[in-house]
Amino acid sequence: MNHDMLFAAIDATWPAARQIPLGPWILRDGEGGGKRVSAATATAEVGPTDIREAEEAMLHAGQQPLFMIRPGDEVLDEMLQARGYRTLDPTTAYSLPIARLTDVPVPRVTAFCIWEPLAIMEEIWAQGGIGPERLAVMARAEVKTGILARWNEKPAGAGFAALHRKTCMVHAVEILPAQRRQGVAGWVMRAAAFWAREQGAEDISVLCVEANVAANRLYSSLGFVPVGQYHYRYKDLQEVQ
Repeated sequence: MNHDMLFAAIDATWPAARQIPLGPWILRDGEGGGKRVSAATATAEVGPTDIREAEEAMLHAGQQPLFMIRPGDEVLDEMLQARGYRTLDPTTAYSLPIARLTDVPVPRVTAFCIWEPLAIMEEIWAQGGIGPERLAVMARAEVKTGILARWNEKPAGAGFAALHRKTCMVHAVEILPAQRRQGVAGWVMRAAAFWAREQGAEDISVLCVEANVAANRLYSSLGFVPVGQYHYRYKDLQEVQ
């Protein structure tokens, strides 16, 4: 998967409410749905004047100045660092052919693909900080499903999967604390893969911040390989105004 395909899949499966072209930028209005749907990204070479224009547009919209730094944005990254922007959430994108996660059937009553989300799924997500604004992001995706996991005869976790062309991306995997370290997240990923195969997908991807050591270890154990990275550069509102 090349980087253009990767970031197109990220945008399509976790979509902003609006994307606003501005010179060499795409600005995003995430309506409170988190960094991924609120960060500006560069579409061409930028200079200091372009950065200030993007800052002013985000400030005018009441948003914290926030830029996503993708592969190829090294010069922009240095420019933002020189302007006092701090690094936030280095993230790895992983991918795997669907067939590698559909080789083992999901045990009965272990994971269910459901849309729209049940109340218990919303409760599980809420415990992990995934509230109404992020549920609204999910609802904007076109081809999608929620995943409810059960373990020890109790609700155990929830996840979200959406499709872009031949790629399924899994987001918002949240496992209840008492049900962790028992393989539940792996079954969520496999359930997503079986659903995606039915939709015609050929590969499955997931994003994971570097700080989440346990999740990175899980995805590697399932056979996922890194296909891209990104991070954010940010300033607090009062530092820019």
